[in-house]
Amino acid sequence: MCQAAPIRQGDHCFWHSPEHAEEVAEARRLGGLRRRREVAVSGAYEFTGLQTVADIRRIVEIGVLDTLGLENSIARSRTLAYLAMTAIKLLETGELEEHLAFLENAFQGEKVLPESVFDREPEDRQFSPEVDP
Repeated sequence: MCQAAPIRQGDHCFWHSPEHAEEVAEARRLGGLRRRREVAVSGAYEFTGLQTVADIRRIVEIGVLDTLGLENSIARSRTLAYLAMTAIKLLETGELEEHLAFLENAFQGEKVLPESVFDREPEDRQFSPEVDP
């Protein structure tokens, strides 16, 4: 059962309304074309998404390569400068990720932290001013 709200002054939602059948068919056709194009472009650029720093780095590389292929102009120079700043930020983020992963691995490798000498209870010793020979 469809959970979409019915259109105004109608009994059906947009997707199931007999009056909008042609529009729905066209929307589905365009959606299919878009999806096929998306798959083709993703494959051509070896683009897998934006979930990791490496994924984002890839899209910046694509932008740089495409921009370098353009005719020299102020807009091209600005775009390249922007992409370079973005790349610097990505490198910083990538380095932070690596350092964090290293620290997490080091911490997980040490299951129990050693007890600090400063956390121990003091021993009950009697101190005397005399020095034993």
